[in-house]
Amino acid sequence: MNVEDIIKTKSEIPLPTRTVIHLSLVSNKLNELMAQALKPFEVSLQQFNVLRILRGQKGAPANLSTLNSRMVSKMSNTTRLVDKLIQKGYVKRNICAANRRKVEIFITEVGAAVLSEMDVAMKHAEQTAIKNFTKKELRELNNLLDKF
Repeated sequence: MNVEDIIKTKSEIPLPTRTVIHLSLVSNKLNELMAQALKPFEVSLQQFNVLRILRGQKGAPANLSTLNSRMVSKMSNTTRLVDKLIQKGYVKRNICAANRRKVEIFITEVGAAVLSEMDVAMKHAEQTAIKNFTKKELRELNNLLDKF
């Protein structure tokens, strides 16, 4: 991926600026690739993330605060994401009888089954994204990205 070719400039871009632009371009490309993998399932990357978090709860409930804090992409509309997943039958929401302010969110069996199918599509997208890297290069890249 050549930054100058993509943004169609012949000028030399200062290295710090080029790096930030490059990271932004890579991020956008990855998001497009992942969104394309999820398109047949009619879920967004954020909805996929919520489902994965709920599966990781291993049957224990999560609340909106837990979901929001564990999201890869932090956002304030977690309630809307959960509502959409409820409409699809992928998650359920229980209101605690003892404390009506306490809302528990669980993944359903249907949601877990569909998530398993999504995992296969996402694994393929991940392999496509990293196909030009060796394991050593991936470790190096991760070490560099950890500096953020």
